[in-house]
Amino acid sequence: MKIAITGGAGFIGSHVADAYIAAGHDVVIIDNFSSGNRANIHPQARVVELDITSPAIDELFQVEQFDVLNHHAAQIDVRVSVKSPMFDATQNIIGGLNLYESAVRHGVKKIIFASSGGTVYGDQEQFPAGEDHPTRPCSPYGIAKLSNEHYLFYYAKQYGVSYVALRYGNVYGPRQNPHGEAGVVAIFVKKMLNGEQPIINGDGLKTRDYVFVGDVARANLLALNDSAQGAYNVGTARETDVTTIFRHLQAIINPDCPEIHGDEKPGEQLRSVISYERIMRELGWSPEVEFMQGLEKTVAYFRG
Repeated sequence: MKIAITGGAGFIGSHVADAYIAAGHDVVIIDNFSSGNRANIHPQARVVELDITSPAIDELFQVEQFDVLNHHAAQIDVRVSVKSPMFDATQNIIGGLNLYESAVRHGVKKIIFASSGGTVYGDQEQFPAGEDHPTRPCSPYGIAKLSNEHYLFYYAKQYGVSYVALRYGNVYGPRQNPHGEAGVVAIFVKKMLNGEQPIINGDGLKTRDYVFVGDVARANLLALNDSAQGAYNVGTARETDVTTIFRHLQAIINPDCPEIHGDEKPGEQLRSVISYERIMRELGWSPEVEFMQGLEKTVAYFRG
């Protein structure tokens, strides 16, 4: 199949591109390189440098006649979305609609969307949350992810374009950006390897569901199946807190690195953990990389 991957030079998108190419698909990466890295790109992938909000997207879809759109390009920082909801909506809602309109006009058969199990559910009532958990996102970022899911449901009903929304837990692993606010594993690894001091926000007891990027790429491969439809959580159903992550990395990298706690960051969820029961039952996916194994792979990557 001919597959367009937006954000295919980024952390997750590039791993998805690798998996698709290994499976024999023709991959075209669409990326504006605002955060993507050319070093991440598979040599067999074609690259189009373009922003997803650009009117030129429609011409590209007309020329290329993609079978599948895999949409990973996004403004990914929850805190940025809180500071600037309009910027977040422009990238994450308007950009998505620009892609979906072109996909519908030019014969795309399936859309796979990178959603967020960590944000669409909001403050959870059940642990782990299944796909039927109430969706009450507490950030503009989460609102945008859920909005895309609703639009994709509309396009499926109105035009027959099938879709899969993969609701990721907190994805970590090689190629994750260690700069900025998102991605605590990459940030801590890079700082420790550079001899800098990581700072744990508050008591460090907020939990997230950390899923390895290789497992996420495998979920994107299974999402190509005709039987895959609708929303699927992609997580481990296990909670890990930030202080525990620090101590694991301390043991792997530098046992002498002191554990230092800073100020609490306001507005963050206390707990987030998602069930993978549906994707296991319907697509045969389950996480294969244990957390400690994933941390060791991530450290090895950053060590070079």
